[in-house]
Amino acid sequence: MTIIKRLTFSAFLAFLILPLFAANPASAQSLAFKQAVAEASASDRDIAAFYKENGFQPIWTSASRADRLRRQALLDALSNASAHGLPVASYRADEISGLMRSARSDRQLGALEVTLSRIFLDYARDIQTGILVPSRVDDGLVREVPLRPRKATLAAFSKSSAKGFLNALPPKSAEYARLMKEKMRFERIVGRGGWGAEVVATSLKPGESNNSVLQLRNRLIAMGYLDRTPTSTYDNAIISAVKAFQVDHGLNDDGVVGPRTMEEINTSAATRLSQIVVAMERERWINMPLGKRHIWVNLTDFHARIVDDGKVTFQTRSVVGANDPERRTPEFSDVMDHMVINPTWNVPRSIATKEYLPLLKENPFAVSNLDIINVRGQIVSRAEMDFSGYDETNFPYDLKEPPSRGNALGLVKFMFPNRYNIYLHDTPAKSLFGREKRAFSHGCIRLKDPFDFAYTLLAKQERNPEGFFQSTLATRKETVVSLREPVQVHLVYRTAFTKAKGNIQFRGDVYGRDGKIWRALNNAGVVLTAQRG
Repeated sequence: MTIIKRLTFSAFLAFLILPLFAANPASAQSLAFKQAVAEASASDRDIAAFYKENGFQPIWTSASRADRLRRQALLDALSNASAHGLPVASYRADEISGLMRSARSDRQLGALEVTLSRIFLDYARDIQTGILVPSRVDDGLVREVPLRPRKATLAAFSKSSAKGFLNALPPKSAEYARLMKEKMRFERIVGRGGWGAEVVATSLKPGESNNSVLQLRNRLIAMGYLDRTPTSTYDNAIISAVKAFQVDHGLNDDGVVGPRTMEEINTSAATRLSQIVVAMERERWINMPLGKRHIWVNLTDFHARIVDDGKVTFQTRSVVGANDPERRTPEFSDVMDHMVINPTWNVPRSIATKEYLPLLKENPFAVSNLDIINVRGQIVSRAEMDFSGYDETNFPYDLKEPPSRGNALGLVKFMFPNRYNIYLHDTPAKSLFGREKRAFSHGCIRLKDPFDFAYTLLAKQERNPEGFFQSTLATRKETVVSLREPVQVHLVYRTAFTKAKGNIQFRGDVYGRDGKIWRALNNAGVVLTAQRG
């Protein structure tokens, strides 16, 4: 209802100001108007270049039908900005309305012309590719946002259907559309007061019967996981509801409310709403073609997936970087172009000097699985070595682990060469995949089922992908296998994400990044809204 009122008002406002501009139709092209446009745009290179190239002709402030439609379309879009989780106040809609009503002289119209273009470009950038600059929020957010050229955007808008152009700006992904729906749903939940009282307990087990079980029952009913029931006992119905909740929150679905499950159950609807708003911002950061086939690694979900034509065709559990400043997995996109079967592990210098050098100082024969390589590429005999004089700054050797089943990279690695030295790989440490929270690596992504992952990738180019892989593996020699069709890889971090069917999914903020993003969005003027009724 609120949005409808705003749309009606903006349409009325556009009609209201039309006589003002029509009163002097030639004024918009006067010398005073052009000088005002030039002066107002002098500090903005893109806007200045646009008006210089179009001969300082108006696209907003003339009496033409095209300009009127642009004004109305912009006002309509700004009135609906909150639906996208955008900083509504920053677009100064009320101020614009005042300027439109008060503009009389050519110079005032020229200044208003530039103001409208500037606000349009701010809105276009925000809704298309995000409000924030990721790297300014967290140094692990190294994603390159696909920003559109501002002058080209303004030029294209001036030649297009205004309403159609503005409607085409937000991401067109199914995920973004579903997140918008969930945002509206959670706004209604927040407007109704959330899910009721929190459960006052640290844990609960099946069979218990107390006030905390009643609170758990009521909260599960409010969340939609449990049908209404008079039970006051932690019975089979509650066990099933808890299991369903655990699945949707990435928890071990044992039906027992332990501390982690309790923490998630007691998380407020407003907090969940903020996660959804953050996820929408993140979706704008990646508003580009993801690839007909692509690899999607959600760090918070501890899974890697192969996606073909929008459908997940393979998925496996993953282990990601530990929550340590030097080990957190960064977020970025790149292109996988080869895999290495029977890989050699070239130990990163940071690991060699910080983890292995102290061991070598104590015992030169420590970490015997590694070869010590000098600057000439020769293996050095440990019997002749004294490591006591070396530290992180002067250690002159490389450490390498030859191919083997015990190799830290396992038996295959998947390469998308990047400056961060991140890749996907096998691992001999299989037990970690049974953990609920799987943040243990030095930054690279370990896969639970790397062979099946390889078979799926090779199926595009080999008649017998499994046979090809296994015969290559049997050589025990390091072998590079190029992918004839390189595959885009997206390392993402979503604490809220949707499924085509089923409930919205929430995950833990393993690195604290989404908390930082929400605070930055809030500082930029994004606020949570609640809908009543």
